Amino acid sequence: MLNATFEHVVDLDGANLDKLSSPQSDSFMLKCPEGEGISRRSVLLAMLALGLSGCVLDGAGAGAGAGTGTGTGTGTGTGTGTGTGTGTGTGTGTGTGTGTGTGTGTGTGEGAGTGSGGGTPANSVQTFVHPAGFHTQADFSRMKEKVAANASPWMDSWNLLIADGHSQLGYTPNPQVVVYRGDPTHADNAYPLCSDIAAAYACVLRWKISGDDRYADKAVQIMNAWSSKLTKISVSDGHYDGLLVAGLQGFQFANVGEMMRDYSGWAPADFARFQTMMLNVFYPLTSGLITTPSSLSVFSNWDLCAIAATLSIAVLCDDRAGFDGIIHYFKTGLGNGNVFNTVNYIHPGYLGQTQESGRDQGHNTLSVALLATICEVAWNQGEDLYGFDNNRVLAGAEYVAKGNLTDPATGALYAMPFAPYTNGGAPDTAFAVGAQGARRIGWGSLYHHYVNRKGLSAPYTGRFMLATQPEGVSLGDELGYGTLTFTRDPIASGVPPSGLTAYVTGGSVVLSWWGTAYATSYTVKRSITKGGPYTTVAAGIVDPRTYTDPAPAAGTYYYVVTATTPSGETAISNEAKAITAVQLHTHLTFDEGSGTGAADSSGNLRNAVLVNGAWGAGRTGSAVSLNGSNAYASLPNDLLTDLADCTFACWVYWNGGNTWQRIFDFGAGPGRYIFLTPRGTGSGVVYFAITTNNGGGAQRISGNAVLPSKQWVHVAVTLAGATGTLYVNGAPVGSNTAMTTAPFRLSSTNQNWLGRSQFTGDPYFNGLIDDFRIYHGVLTQAEIAAL
Repeated sequence: MLNATFEHVVDLDGANLDKLSSPQSDSFMLKCPEGEGISRRSVLLAMLALGLSGCVLDGAGAGAGAGTGTGTGTGTGTGTGTGTGTGTGTGTGTGTGTGTGTGTGTGTGEGAGTGSGGGTPANSVQTFVHPAGFHTQADFSRMKEKVAANASPWMDSWNLLIADGHSQLGYTPNPQVVVYRGDPTHADNAYPLCSDIAAAYACVLRWKISGDDRYADKAVQIMNAWSSKLTKISVSDGHYDGLLVAGLQGFQFANVGEMMRDYSGWAPADFARFQTMMLNVFYPLTSGLITTPSSLSVFSNWDLCAIAATLSIAVLCDDRAGFDGIIHYFKTGLGNGNVFNTVNYIHPGYLGQTQESGRDQGHNTLSVALLATICEVAWNQGEDLYGFDNNRVLAGAEYVAKGNLTDPATGALYAMPFAPYTNGGAPDTAFAVGAQGARRIGWGSLYHHYVNRKGLSAPYTGRFMLATQPEGVSLGDELGYGTLTFTRDPIASGVPPSGLTAYVTGGSVVLSWWGTAYATSYTVKRSITKGGPYTTVAAGIVDPRTYTDPAPAAGTYYYVVTATTPSGETAISNEAKAITAVQLHTHLTFDEGSGTGAADSSGNLRNAVLVNGAWGAGRTGSAVSLNGSNAYASLPNDLLTDLADCTFACWVYWNGGNTWQRIFDFGAGPGRYIFLTPRGTGSGVVYFAITTNNGGGAQRISGNAVLPSKQWVHVAVTLAGATGTLYVNGAPVGSNTAMTTAPFRLSSTNQNWLGRSQFTGDPYFNGLIDDFRIYHGVLTQAEIAAL
C-alpha cells in the first residue's frame, strides 16, 4: 500500500522486489530447463523491457511538441508534431468520427471457428481521433443525456462524483518534484499524485457533463501544476515500486490530458509541456527505455499497467509508431502482458485462466481491470483488442469474475477449474483463496462492450460489475466512476452464438462457444455433411457454454449451436469441424529433391519452405538435409490450431552433436512451443516438451537413451487426452499421463520449424529429415511401427 490514509484504495500492487522470493511476491527470477537457460529471455527492468524498438515517441528525451490538424466526417485528419531543445511546441489537433456496423460474423475451420457480431471501432483509419482515449465525445454526450434525465444507474454514480471532495472547485493540487514509492531512503509521496489525478478526472467529468468551465479550469490548474514541477519518478535497482506509479498513474494522467485537449482555455504551450512531462517522466519507465542491472520476470498487472500507460501516452502525443508498437507487444511480446500469457489457459466454456489466478484475487482482478483500460483506449482508436483471438480478454474476465462470485445454488464460492501453472518458484496448483470474493471497480467497459455493443453474453462479468455499482472515486489503480462513464442502454437483441470450436480430446468432442444476450439456453446440433442438415444432440444447456459429445464413431462431424431467447430460436452459429478418425493433417514426403519448397501431400496445403537447406538421399526417395548451422524448413503459421489428440512422426538421420538441437519446434517464441530434440536435459536423452507458459511450465516426456546417430531412426509422439507417449523405432521409450496442454492451446504460432529452435542460442539440427507427418487422432503402436 502506498499510504495507510488512502481512501477507497481497492488494492495497490507493491512491495520492494529485492525482498521477495516466493511465487506470491511481485518479483521472481524465471528459470527454464529447456534449451540453454532463461538468460536469453529475461525481462530487463522489472515489468517491462517491452522491446519496442520502433516505439520511441516523437520528441522523447529532449523535447516534445504538438501538431496541427483537423478532420471531419469519418474522423480522419492530418497533422505533424515535432519537438526540439526544451521540448516546447504549439498547435492543436482535432477530429471527429463515427463508426458503426452490424453482423453476425462467421468462421470455419478444422476443429475451430471464430466470429462475433456487433459494431466496429470508433476509428478505422490510421490517424488518431481526439479526444478519444478512455472516453470519446460520444461517451460524454451519453453521460450528459443520462444525468439530465436523472436516469439510474448513471445518476447514482454522478451523485457520488459531485459529493466527493476531489471534484470541488476549492481543491488545491500538491505537485512534487520527485515521486517516491517503496524507496528505502525517502518517504513515500505518491499519494499527492494519485489524489491530484483523481481530482483532475473528477473535474473533467463535471465540466464535460455540466458545461461549467470552472471545472475545466480546475483540471487545467492541476495538470499545469504537475507539468511545471515533476521531474522524476524514482526507481532504483531492487526498488521498483516507482514503475507501478509510472504505469498506473501514467495511464490515468495521460487520459485526463487527452480528455482536456479540446478545451480552449488550456494554453497550447501548457498542453505541450504536459505532453513533455508524460514523455520524459512517465514514458521511459513504462516503455522499457531505462534498464538496471537486474533482470526479472513480473506478474501480469505490472506489465499491463505499463502497456496501458504507453498506449495512452501514444494517443496523447499522436505517435502512431508508439501506438502500433505497444499493440504488437500486447499480441506477441514475451512478457506476461502479452494477452496469451495473461490469459494463458482456456477451459471449456471459454473460461480463461489468468496469470495471477493462483496468486491472489486482489491482483488477479486488477489485471482484468487493466485489460479493460487497454481494450477501450485501443477500440476508440480503431484497434479491436476486445475481439482479438476469439474474445480472449472476455474469457479471462469471465473466469476471474466467476471465481470471485458465489453460486446461487449453494451460497458458496464457485469451484474453479485450474491448470497447473509455473512461472518461477513453486507452481500454482489451484485458484487462489487469498482475497477471494474481492470486488474491484473498473469492469464496466468490459461488460458493456461485449453485451451492449456486441450482443454477446457475459454473465459472470455482469454480476461482478453490478456488485461494485455505483462506482465512485478511486485513488490508486483505476480512474473510477465507471457506472457513469461506461453504462450503456441494453442492446435490443443478442447475436447468434459465435466462436464455436470443436476439439477431439480423449476421443470425445469438446465444444465451446460464446453466448447470446438474453439467451435462456442453448442447443447443439451435428451433421456428417458440411452445411447440414443438422440433428440435435443436446438441448437445454445453460452454463457453462460447453458440451462434450462422448466418443462419436470415427468420422468427420460438423457442429453448430443455436440459442433460445424470448424472441425464439436464433440463427445457427458458425460451423465447427471435428475429425474423430485418424487422418493426415500434414504430410511432407520431401521427395522433391530440388528447389526450396516441399509440398504437403495430405492435400491440406501446409507446404514447407526450405531455408538455407539442401537435399540428400532419404530413407526412401529424397530428404531435406540440414547443416547444423543455419538451415531449417519453415511450415505455415497457425499450424496447430485444430489439433488436440494427435500424432507427430518422421524419419531422421542425425549426425550427432550438441544438446537441444530440434527435430521440430513449433511455437511463437521461447514462451509457447512444442518440440522434439534428439538430445536434451542433463542426461542427454531424446526429449519432448510442450508449454504455453515458458520452460518452467513445460510438460515433458523423456526417453530412455540418446537418439542413435549416423543411422536412420523413426521417431513419433502421440497425445491422447492427458497421456503423451514418445516412440523410437516403433517402441515406446517414455510417457507422461499428466499432459493437460494440447497443441491447440498454443493458439497462434508463427515460428513452425523443422530443424530450428525457438531459442536463438540453441544449435540447429545436423542431419536429414524425411517423411514428416502430423495426424488428427492417435496412431497405435502397431500403426507407428508400420510407418
